[in-house]
Amino acid sequence: MAGDSPLRTPPKVAAPVVRPRARGAAAGAVSTDVRIRAEHVSVSYGDRRAIEDVTIDIHDRAVTAIIGPSGCGKSTLLRAFNRMNDLIPSARSTGRVEMDGVDVLGRNIDIVRLRRRVGMVFQKPNAFPMSIYENIAYGPRQHGQKRRARLDEIVESTLRRAALWDDVDDRLGASAVGLSGGQQQRLCIARALAVEPHVLLMDEPCSALDPIATLKIEDLMRDLARELTIVIVTHNMQQAARVSDYTAFMLAGEERIGRLVEFGLTDVLYTTPSDARTEEYITGRFG
Repeated sequence: MAGDSPLRTPPKVAAPVVRPRARGAAAGAVSTDVRIRAEHVSVSYGDRRAIEDVTIDIHDRAVTAIIGPSGCGKSTLLRAFNRMNDLIPSARSTGRVEMDGVDVLGRNIDIVRLRRRVGMVFQKPNAFPMSIYENIAYGPRQHGQKRRARLDEIVESTLRRAALWDDVDDRLGASAVGLSGGQQQRLCIARALAVEPHVLLMDEPCSALDPIATLKIEDLMRDLARELTIVIVTHNMQQAARVSDYTAFMLAGEERIGRLVEFGLTDVLYTTPSDARTEEYITGRFG
């Protein structure tokens, strides 16, 4: 099981990845299958503990929203799922984040393969200073795809999946930085999709966008949840209520260490939370 996972550095031959059939949003019901299981995860930056003892299941083919006040560790937890925290020299993670039977926080993990399978979209659109076409083709090229015909197929299919093809099909050679903010964010989503991830992490993807662009991204998230696992960090509780199937509420106490307060189905957490602090936060009484 663990020894055969494509997340580990392959000895010589990597076993093929078999993706499950569509469930959750694709079937009109909330998925209960678990794609990522985090157990007792803690992350520190030097001497400062950012999050402590977080245990949570991320369900396949569903949207999970992580909410909470600023500084409670939402983005830190998100980055633990594809080890983006490793890019910070002082960061240290403990616990277990299991995907397909493998602890991705463990040693001998192929980080490149992990981040291909667990893509990320950031708060600010970060279109590369190159053409729209080359933005999408960049990832597949890095993973060995050289055939122009195949790259053409990938560019068109991912731009269609990101609901951007009709906006840009006649100017693929134009600079991507000339797109609007909302278009650039959809381009970044398409760029992540081009390497065929199984999970898409989104860190405040709409915070810099206007309401119209935000609604387009939200609609896109719901469409993508038919085939992907999506985890979104958001400060917008209305957005979490609109797009997510599951919600995790995090909070930092006086010691400024983030902890998971409550996790569950969004409809249940928003209507009958089990912790008084959750109710106070979602009703706007603090935070």
